[in-house]
Amino acid sequence: MKRNQLLLLGGALLLVVVLFVFGNTIPPKKNTASNAAATAESNAPKPIVFDTLLAKAKLRLNSQLLQQANLLQQQTADASTPQQRLKAYQQLADFWKNSGRIYEPYAYYFAQAAKLENSEKSLTFAAHQFLDNLMVEGDPAMQQWLATNAKVLFEQAISVNPNNDSSKIGLGACYILGGISNNPMQGILPVKAIAEKNPKNVYAQFILGLGGKKSAQYDKAIERFGAIVTIAPDNLEAKLHLAECYDLKGDKSNAVKWYTEVKNTIKNVDAQKELEQRIRLLKQ
Repeated sequence: MKRNQLLLLGGALLLVVVLFVFGNTIPPKKNTASNAAATAESNAPKPIVFDTLLAKAKLRLNSQLLQQANLLQQQTADASTPQQRLKAYQQLADFWKNSGRIYEPYAYYFAQAAKLENSEKSLTFAAHQFLDNLMVEGDPAMQQWLATNAKVLFEQAISVNPNNDSSKIGLGACYILGGISNNPMQGILPVKAIAEKNPKNVYAQFILGLGGKKSAQYDKAIERFGAIVTIAPDNLEAKLHLAECYDLKGDKSNAVKWYTEVKNTIKNVDAQKELEQRIRLLKQ
């Protein structure tokens, strides 16, 4: 049901390798100042609405499951109290997780229940489900949908506990990685402040590293991922991102160094083969 997440190892690491090592390894062309705005506007994804995702999900159900989904949805519409709506959303989330086995409606209804429950634990759990998938999502429109939903949940969680740095970093990640604002500094500055206050905060360093990589600021990304490796020498994700940032930058020797480091550490045979292939290409 749920997509692979960046922070999982083993089999999921192969997905990370495919996404980050063998994706676009050529830095994007820079737009001139005169055409940057026009390019951004023309490339802006059409916003996704949940009703569209739900309709597509229902097409994948057999008649029995479709009838069950519609019945549960009607119960939600008929609910007249917050407690009834909470129970109805929980039932819908459970249906899409265990019977429908489709991520988007599950995450959406789980989030609606979390908003009504309004506990920090439920809100942050729901928010991270969107954020974890945002980190491996390649479609810009879906990135925005995931980031927008996560943003609302993180904001509510922060209203419950204003001192939770993890929620603040998660909120920043929505802006940095989700394309939901024309001003990326809106997300970068709060996360950077946390990283400066606590340089050993791996989560903050990781999000800033992803932001640098996304914006093709590879030296900045390398600095962040390098800091993580210093703090947590066993962090394979940071090492893999380091390798690709050097690769994207054109620094083949360091790219080979870190790809090799990852290859020699992971146990997944398929991932090892993919990494070895990339190493051979860089050595040519």
